[in-house]
Amino acid sequence: MKLLRVGTAGAETPALLDAEGVLRDLSGIVPDIDGALLADDEALGRVRAAAAAGELPALDATGLRVGPPLARIGKIVCIGLNYHDHARETGAEPPAEPVIFFKAADTVVGPHDTVLIPRKSVKTDWEVELAVVIGRTARYVESAEAALGHVAGYAVSHDVSEREFQIERGGTWDKGKNCETFNPLGPWLVTADEVPDPQDLSLKLWVNGEQKQDGTTAEQIFAVGEVVRYVSQFMTLYPGDVINTGTPAGVALGEPEPKPFLRAGDVVELEISGLGRQRQEFKDA
Repeated sequence: MKLLRVGTAGAETPALLDAEGVLRDLSGIVPDIDGALLADDEALGRVRAAAAAGELPALDATGLRVGPPLARIGKIVCIGLNYHDHARETGAEPPAEPVIFFKAADTVVGPHDTVLIPRKSVKTDWEVELAVVIGRTARYVESAEAALGHVAGYAVSHDVSEREFQIERGGTWDKGKNCETFNPLGPWLVTADEVPDPQDLSLKLWVNGEQKQDGTTAEQIFAVGEVVRYVSQFMTLYPGDVINTGTPAGVALGEPEPKPFLRAGDVVELEISGLGRQRQEFKDA
């Protein structure tokens, strides 16, 4: 299923995109798309049955904002330097273990919402990423294969980063990762049954129409199942938690000087095969 949330920010309602591309209203069946729903097999079964029976009313998508596909996100765990080609372009050694940092849940906005360039920023960068959404509590998971059974679905994530704040200002990466609007998510949460192999997805990103990233999850240093297994050794993952699994080559940081960092007025578009497409205009905060 392709689950999404539509409406004004803070007042989104749950919806489903059916096989014919028609937007369907879920508000009569479930209150929202969140960790509680993803952990409830019976509720998900009702959604599937209603969709299959053609019982869901159609919504007019004209002018309707698409919000983040997941409400009440618990935590966003991020994996840095998780693509061989991205490590090469930045001159970094591939890590021996996954690099973990966090983004606050309040960085999440809709896939087409405006992204704000922070005040005094000179190095705002783009990163298309595969987001993994947890559906079953994961605690000390024993194998990568078992870890995939804890995944509810996948989504497109834009891990926007301010590189000066992240790298040059001391401390951890968090200052450059948690600026307002720095994690557009969606348009859909695609359930795991529709993504048979998360290591066979293409990721692409364009800036002002020029393609910058063209990668594949096959290039991940630590595959999705291993990432979930590994993270579960250090913290408990709950339904509604999100893991951003890293970005392929092609970020501004990896380009020659002068590096083309983002400025107000730039438009970024990104997509992952089968998971949908995002578009954001960047403006000054």
